[in-house]
Amino acid sequence: RLYHILCFTCSECNSRLQGLPFYSVDGKPLCQADYTNTLEKCCKCFSPILDRILRATGKPYHPNCFICVVYNKSLDGIPFTVDAANQIHCIEDFHRRFAPRCSVCHHPIMPTPGQEETVRVVALDRSFHIDCYRCVDCNLLLSSEEEGRGCYPLDNHVLCKQCNTRRIQALTSRITPD
Repeated sequence: RLYHILCFTCSECNSRLQGLPFYSVDGKPLCQADYTNTLEKCCKCFSPILDRILRATGKPYHPNCFICVVYNKSLDGIPFTVDAANQIHCIEDFHRRFAPRCSVCHHPIMPTPGQEETVRVVALDRSFHIDCYRCVDCNLLLSSEEEGRGCYPLDNHVLCKQCNTRRIQALTSRITPD
């Protein structure tokens, strides 16, 4: 379009645009400040997004502003998840923070690197890694899949069948008939 010098003004603030950078939006000239105000703003830093918009959880981000809340690691192109407070986490930090903890070693029960899932054993309202699910007396690795390797709890202790039997015999031998 052609304008008289005095008519070439920003369609929002009416400032003169002769010799200044300007933008045409819907056929109307805008000064740089008003053009910037039309841009989408990052939901993290609230600055206009001038380059690539990264959309996640329905919100716009600068790629550098889309980070894990735990260690501020960039999540651009990396799998992520959100917690109950809608905070963004990389998968690893989410597992480290929210995964159930093993009642034996107290480490989080989470997938090994390269895996997406893991198995957790729950017994006596406690969680165990598969390798930590052992008889507290003899350290036998317990399993619900192998005959004779199941859990035989007694007094809130995880025991194998033999150790359970041994403890019950020791308890009953101390009971004297009246």
